[in-house]
Amino acid sequence: MMKLLITGGGGFIGRNLAELLSNEYRVLAPSQTELNLLDANAVRNYLRENSPDTVLHAATTRANRRIGAPADLLDRNCRMFLNLARNENLFGKMIYFGSGAEYGLAHLPPRVREEYFDTCVPTDPYGFSKYICAKLVDRSDRIVNLRLFGVFGKYEDYTVRFISNACCRVLKGLPIVIRRDVIFDYLYVDDLARITSWFVEHQPRCKAYNVARGEGIALSALADLVAEVSGRNPQIVVRDPGLAQEYSADNSLLLSAVSPYQFADTRKCIAELYEWYATREHSVSLESLRFDETPVS
Repeated sequence: MMKLLITGGGGFIGRNLAELLSNEYRVLAPSQTELNLLDANAVRNYLRENSPDTVLHAATTRANRRIGAPADLLDRNCRMFLNLARNENLFGKMIYFGSGAEYGLAHLPPRVREEYFDTCVPTDPYGFSKYICAKLVDRSDRIVNLRLFGVFGKYEDYTVRFISNACCRVLKGLPIVIRRDVIFDYLYVDDLARITSWFVEHQPRCKAYNVARGEGIALSALADLVAEVSGRNPQIVVRDPGLAQEYSADNSLLLSAVSPYQFADTRKCIAELYEWYATREHSVSLESLRFDETPVS
């Protein structure tokens, strides 16, 4: 059985991948205390002792309106990536989970294509850290970059991630709040696991792929779907009129690799996620949901 090392196993992406891929592969998902990715010697020793066939690098330092951006975000993200990449002789290959933020969000076109990369350099620390790592991927024959856009599913931070936030607010009898409507390209995390499995099993011909559905959907339409599957008729509040800048990707390159591929139905995915939260409503904090009353995407 193929051995996978998943970094960031306690986070949203890593935790889901570890759970969803454990039936197909032998999964190693060490906690931060078990493997400090910022410690070069610890990373080298872990790789030498475990010899994973594939590394799935999902660990990242993020920032959002609730927690803010740590001053060392850029350093941490680059250092974690480099501590793995510089030891590529100790694993078969690495799948790096990048971000659409690598393209630079200031002038991002709708349905952005892979060739747009390096048109500009991101100005925010998170996007810049992802940009640097993406540039380094190009120098390796063993690393592929899967650029993620809007991934949703269980274990995500329901206080700030829109679809989970909407589900939890409805469960707690609160209105769904949208700061400003925007078109996003959302991918269910189960689809991400299936796509990741393809890249584990195959050798891709390109260095980077947009991993997205390839079709945008407005937050207001997603709110309507949450309301529909809940059966509770919640109030939906849009604070500012108009549409913000679209965040979507062209996934033609991805589909040329993994085709034929059928994405999961968005309504069914939201219904499944809503039911997951419904069985755990006691663990959803009303105070956390209302920390600023303006959920983000």
